[in-house]
Amino acid sequence: MEISCIILAGGHSSRMGRDKTLENISNRSLLQLVVDSLSGYDCEIIIATAANKPLQQHIDYPKLRIVSDIYPDKGPLGGIYTGLTASNSFYNLVVAGDMPFLSAELLRYMIELSHGFDAVVPRSGEGMVNPLHAIYSKNCLGNMKTQLERNQLEVCSVLNTLHVRYVERAECQRFDPQLLTFFNINCQADLDQAVALAANDRPCQRKRTCHPGPQSRRQLPTTINQL
Repeated sequence: MEISCIILAGGHSSRMGRDKTLENISNRSLLQLVVDSLSGYDCEIIIATAANKPLQQHIDYPKLRIVSDIYPDKGPLGGIYTGLTASNSFYNLVVAGDMPFLSAELLRYMIELSHGFDAVVPRSGEGMVNPLHAIYSKNCLGNMKTQLERNQLEVCSVLNTLHVRYVERAECQRFDPQLLTFFNINCQADLDQAVALAANDRPCQRKRTCHPGPQSRRQLPTTINQL
């Protein structure tokens, strides 16, 4: 199945206090790490950024495109809409630009499930939907545009209007037992833990001290078996 990948990189990094996509993990910027995680699909990768936030780094990938939000200051929903509009593919893998441990196996499984659905979205627990680690088809564009023009910006509210295949926690854990694929970086404590996880396959004693974002409403794992 032909797909494109969309990386959302238009956030303000307000909790980090600086552009988190520039931070280094395993000698690569966070954004480069996400691009490298998706490069195995050998497809176009679209980075959706805010109109007033030009990309401040060189990203090494030959099929890269950078687009600015069509609807400025509309959060992740605006970024997804922009990426889908720019994409050359009907089905699109969408991830946040602050997720360093994406599971290629789980993402492939989600792509395989996407035929016949508007979206494929993981649920890592009760009430824990992960819409920034999902597959979206171009069928979503009309409903997303309606929500954006009404200034109704919750991605999950759009999902309620779509034909969605939810991937439940047990399914996700078949490919990623610790659910590290959903780990995202919001603050310095998250970054410190990500660096430790990437450097060592042994327990990391640091605990998260910042308020979790929408992708992080779970207990964080303390080890990683394979990056």
